[in-house]
Amino acid sequence: MSQQMIFVNLPVNDLDASKKFFTELGYSINAQFSNENAASVVISDTIVAMLLTRPFYATFTKKEIADATTTSEVLICLSAESREKVDELVCKALAAGGTESGPAQDQGFMYGRAFDDLDGHTWEIMWMDPAAIEG
Repeated sequence: MSQQMIFVNLPVNDLDASKKFFTELGYSINAQFSNENAASVVISDTIVAMLLTRPFYATFTKKEIADATTTSEVLICLSAESREKVDELVCKALAAGGTESGPAQDQGFMYGRAFDDLDGHTWEIMWMDPAAIEG
């Protein structure tokens, strides 16, 4: 069976600024699936964020496009290898112009922080102790 992938499509106001933001977090842009209307941000082998200009995004839906700076549309949660990696990625996001979207959540066996990207999309970064998962 082939590995299932997820493509998260997000409307953005400034495609170049958004590409810069995500590359500053350490992700790459797949040029094969990018153009003046879209950028394919490779997060992992199975996770891709498709950043679409708002007019291009509108061609895929008849619904009003949410303004993620004022409306919660989705919470994207990515796992991290450690507590330190959670902090590292969130700090990169803040340095690249993102904003922290709330206080850290520390439950001992689970630790997470969240940031909003340049367009207000919320990205939660979470670590869970592997022993807690097994138990």
